[in-house]
Amino acid sequence: MSNGNSVVLVGNVTRDPELRFTPNGQATASFGLAVNRRWQNRQTQEWEEATSFFDVVCWREMAENVSESLTRGSRVIVSGRLEQRSWETPDGDKRSRVEVIADELGPSLRWATAQVVKNERRGPSGDGSQGGGSPGGGAPAARGPAPAAAAGGAYGNEDEEPF
Repeated sequence: MSNGNSVVLVGNVTRDPELRFTPNGQATASFGLAVNRRWQNRQTQEWEEATSFFDVVCWREMAENVSESLTRGSRVIVSGRLEQRSWETPDGDKRSRVEVIADELGPSLRWATAQVVKNERRGPSGDGSQGGGSPGGGAPAARGPAPAAAAGGAYGNEDEEPF
């Protein structure tokens, strides 16, 4: 994450991740994230709150792990970059949306516990050759008030162990 375009968000998943595959077989998952901000109004001494909503997009192994691990209500930490996507509707209207492209994603352990299950390492081609990993790997078992997620894979450097 460079060029001044990085973001770290902590929030709750607003809709179950939707797993899809590109025509060449690359996994992608997207989900909604609600981030709450709370502050005390200095004049009234009342607590005020605002919520921001974000669309988060994950790719490759992370997409598969997210789709197996997260559900609506999960509290997660997302680190990534902002990317604007534009398209035209069938009626000819131009639309655009800013999305968070996740580089790393994990459970928030502030009010919950999580058990991380490391997936077997996959080959560079993603075919399961080095280490013979299964496509989805194991999902973490969540304990506590909210389901949790596991982050897997090293996306910047395939030779780097994730943990």
